[in-house]
This record gives sequence, structure tokens and C-alpha cells, in this order.
Amino acid sequence: MTNRRRNLREFLLTVATIIPLMIESRKVTSTLQVHLPKDLNREGGYEHREALFGVPPYGGSIQQIVHYAGDNNLCDGTLSSTSGSSGYNKPFILLVDRGGCTFVQKVRNGQHSGAAAVIIADNVCQCKHSDECPAEKGKCEKREPIMADDGSGNDITIPSLLIFKQDGDVLKQILASNSPLRIEMAWSVPNPDDHVEYDLWTSPVDVTSIRFKTQWKDAAIALKSRVSFTPHMYLYDGMAAKCRSKEGENECYTLCTNVGRYCSIDPDNDLDKGISGANVVEESLRRICISKFDDEGLFYWEYIRQFMECDNGADFMSPDCFNPAMKRAGINVANVQKCMEDSGGLKVPERNKLLQVELNDVESKGVVVVPVAFVNNVPIRGALDFDVVFKAVCAGFKSGTEPSVCLKCANCKGGEHECVVNNRCKSAGGGGISSATFLFSLLVVTALFGILAFIQHRRSKREVRAQVKGILAEYMPLDKQGLGSDDTAIEQDDDAEGEFA
Repeated sequence: MTNRRRNLREFLLTVATIIPLMIESRKVTSTLQVHLPKDLNREGGYEHREALFGVPPYGGSIQQIVHYAGDNNLCDGTLSSTSGSSGYNKPFILLVDRGGCTFVQKVRNGQHSGAAAVIIADNVCQCKHSDECPAEKGKCEKREPIMADDGSGNDITIPSLLIFKQDGDVLKQILASNSPLRIEMAWSVPNPDDHVEYDLWTSPVDVTSIRFKTQWKDAAIALKSRVSFTPHMYLYDGMAAKCRSKEGENECYTLCTNVGRYCSIDPDNDLDKGISGANVVEESLRRICISKFDDEGLFYWEYIRQFMECDNGADFMSPDCFNPAMKRAGINVANVQKCMEDSGGLKVPERNKLLQVELNDVESKGVVVVPVAFVNNVPIRGALDFDVVFKAVCAGFKSGTEPSVCLKCANCKGGEHECVVNNRCKSAGGGGISSATFLFSLLVVTALFGILAFIQHRRSKREVRAQVKGILAEYMPLDKQGLGSDDTAIEQDDDAEGEFA
């Protein structure tokens, strides 16, 4: 057991070593351009790197005046009055120096200060830029800084980018001279035709994407054949992490299948009980096979919903739970089982064809942070949220070929998911109502006013009757004393009601 746990630590260290190399292969889907001063405009824009958190406006852009935070590095809080925040007219893009705290903390405080976006200027020269950025005291960075999520970036709703030192210094000089600096940050998705392909990298035990995965079937139904969906499962390479010994034994305990070849994390951090990494790999293979019979993803997304009942302890790995879940989703269980067996299975030491494809794609696509979605082979930054992914998918259609649901819901301020479900967009204030609701409300109001009018009418009749009776009561004593003629006597004062009714 001691050797196995030692090998497990080596496995995790190997993964940690591979991650930085994989991050660098991630594509940039945005452009950064200076519009003012005009002479700083650069063909193709400025080189930069995107944050792996925040919510970029895919298919849109942010073009605003830039303000520099100065000595305030946004680590202790939002901009103070001494840094000029009181003079900032919203919206604006905030330029801040790197260093002092995490990227997430800087961007969060910039967001709280009212910034529409944040640009972080690197404070150290990159060795690869030695011609443009002379290294200070002969020191330079060999690896680019990565604007990664520190684990708390889910509340970041604005986009952010990192620019290199040589460009950041130029921008700061412009601002120091009190000259206007206007920058455009734009995010796009390749849109070559009227069909979009999108991929999702996740894991059966990924808790951060549960809400998205249970909602997305509604979008899959609305988009139908206009999209092609491919789910991917995130696995670790056990062979690279030395999870198989020279004697051919699995050295990573319950984390791997195929005798230490394909591995996943243990979701409950207990290698001796509960859901194991090998169980996660098995469920991953099952979901890959489900997708082989489902190009649009409708059965896959429904299975995700049904599997929620199995997402706990023993049920996770029980055929008595996941087989009925497949049946409820309309999936042929026998076909899925055959697919898993034909791919190579999980018990033998040889490669599993389907799992090996996933393992190869992890490295070729540079997938590090999961969950992550790709639209037309471009990674979508920020949290895996229905609204973000839906905008990105709709931006992937060639202009003029977008499905009607995209035209209606992609920029719905009342919420994209609600718009897709109800096939109409409500305003941010919840304005729009249906004709039926309007007519029903009108009838209710009319009936209410009718009832109030009737009540008021009855009340007025009672008041008039009371006044008439009072007047008659004053004249009757005179009649009884003989002060009036018999012709003027009123025998039945109640008869007067009809004259005033």
C-alpha cells in the first residue's frame, strides 16, 4: 500500500508538470486594438493573453476610454479617490499593473470599481521579447504568466486580458501625458457557414457544471440539426504517471482502469471506499458510447438529467440505477454495453480505443481547466454558463444564417435560457406579457370595476332613501296636528322609494 500511495503522489506531480505545457497551447479568441491615439493602431491588434475566468461578450466588443490605476494595484480593495476613481465616467476599461495578488482579486476589485473590462500590464519582460523589451538586470521570464482562476472567480462577470510589458509601458506613457486612450476589446467565434460544431469537456463528477448540463437540453432541442455536439471526458494518462509497474501491475490503486492506463480523480478523496477513479472512468466511457448514437445530443443531455438520481455513493456504479436512467432517456442499453465492450473494455491492459482518443485530445487541444466548451474548435472562456455558451454557439453561425432562436434569444436581457424555454424574450424588467394574459387581466379589471360600481350604486340608493324618510318624518307630525289638508297627508312613506329609485 505504501508503494502504491508513493506512486500516486508521483502521478499527481507528473500531472502538475504537464499542465503548464498544455495551457500554452490554448487559443486566443479575442483581439485588442488601440483606436486613440491613431498612431498606436496596429494591424492585427496587440498581442495579449485571455483570462481563464470572467464572461467575455462573444460576438461583441467593448470599446471605451482607458484609465490607469496608477500605484493602486487593486489588491487591497477598489480604486481610491486618490487614484482618480471619482473622476472616472462609466463605462471605462481599467489598466492595472501585474503583481501583489492574484489576477482574480485584481479583476474582481476592478469590477467593483465599475470597470467594464480590465487589462493587466505585465511588469516583467518575457525572454522571447528581448528585442522589444530589454530585460532589467539581465532577468526575464521564460514562461508567460497565466491568468488562471484561483478557485474563486465564479463571481467575475467582466472580461480581462493580459498585455506584455513593452506594450503596457507605451499605454501608460500615453495616459501619463493626459492624452486620451481608447481601446477596443472584441471576442469572436469562427463562423464559416450555417452549421456549428461544439464540444464539451467535463467529467461525470464535475459538480460545477451540473446546472448547465441539466439546462442545455432545451438549447439542443431548439437548435436541432443546425449543430453537431461531441462530449469529451477528461482523463489522466496513467502510463505517463507511472501507474503501471514494470511487472505490469496497477500502482495507482483504485484510480485507474486497464491496469493503470486510464485514470481519474477520486471524487470523495477516499481510495478505500465510495466512488473510485476507476468508477469515474467507466461512467465516462458509458457517456462516450451514448454520444455515438446521438449526433444532436438529445439523448445524451436527457441521460444527464436522469442520471442525477444515481449521482451518489453506491448508485453511481450500480447497473440498477444507470441502466434504468438510460432507458428513461430513450437509449438502447444493449447498444451502449456493446460499444463499451467493442472499444476494448476496462479490465485488460491493452488500450481502449475510445478512451485513448479522449486522452490524445486532452493534450492536442490543450485542455487543462474543466469544464470547458469549444465552439468551432475555439475554447469558450469563463464559467460554464448557459447564457455564455448559447451566445458563443449563436456567434458561430455565418451572418445571416442564424437560427430564429438565436436571433430571438442570444441577446435577451431577460435571460437566454428562459427565452429558449418559453420561445420569447422578456425585458430585463420582466415587461412583455402574452395576449391571453393581457385579455384575462383586462376582463378581471373590468369585472372589478363593475362590482365596485354596483356596490356604489346600492350605497347611493340607501343614502337617498334615508334622506327621503327623514324629510317625510318632519312633515308627518304637522299632518297629525291638523295643520295640513287631508289631500297632503302621506299615508305610506315607503311608497316614495319608487320615485327616487
